[in-house]
Amino acid sequence: MRRSLILVVSAAVLMSTGAMAPAPQDSGAYAAVLADADRPEADTARDAARKTAEVLSFAEVGPGQTIGDMIIGGGYFTRVFASAVGEEGQVVAWQPAEFIAFQASYGESITAADAMDNVSAIRSPIGAPEFPTGMDLIFTAQNYHDLHLRPFPADTAAKVNAAVFAALKPGGLYVIVDHAATAGAGLDVADTLHRIDIADVKREVGAAGFVLDGESDILLNAEDPLTANVFDPSIRGHTSQFMLRFRKPA
Repeated sequence: MRRSLILVVSAAVLMSTGAMAPAPQDSGAYAAVLADADRPEADTARDAARKTAEVLSFAEVGPGQTIGDMIIGGGYFTRVFASAVGEEGQVVAWQPAEFIAFQASYGESITAADAMDNVSAIRSPIGAPEFPTGMDLIFTAQNYHDLHLRPFPADTAAKVNAAVFAALKPGGLYVIVDHAATAGAGLDVADTLHRIDIADVKREVGAAGFVLDGESDILLNAEDPLTANVFDPSIRGHTSQFMLRFRKPA
């Protein structure tokens, strides 16, 4: 990535001493990242709906970080993170082996991610993500519920959450964005509707040792009934989503 972008973002997040400060809460600080000419037009066209700058701010993303993109799908956030962390940072992109075997495009996405200068790819089984240790942030968008799909063992989410906990440095963040289900819907809706109850996520991640550090309603949509499959044309691309930030105790 071009150094000019790194300098623009760094200026907003470095303290006068030169030490790394927490990433800015002002989403406007990420304008240069979103304007990166290396990003595909198809990605930038989605930024407004996905509220990407606000998501980056909530996740406290900054230059020089090591970020894990967990279950990258098409790689949208992998590419955003690659721009945001800059030349001194690193993005670890994980596409579960089962996803790659299921659909060719998932394999193509992780191959494309692996070709980026500051991105390395993981293709391990879904119950065993091979993240390096000492990471600043592990992030997943619209995919946590996949850990509860019927083909996978019942303890998959517990294993993944434990792996994330082990990979993060003390004080590191685990940020989860996903399609909301109705309260008390149960884990079966992960398979039938591709949604999950926010309470189930909080319970599972808390059981892994994380502390809830923040939540945001910026992706909520009051017009979503929360009972339709997320691929239903009536709601696709406009689902109500929750955003949670967990912290590994220092």
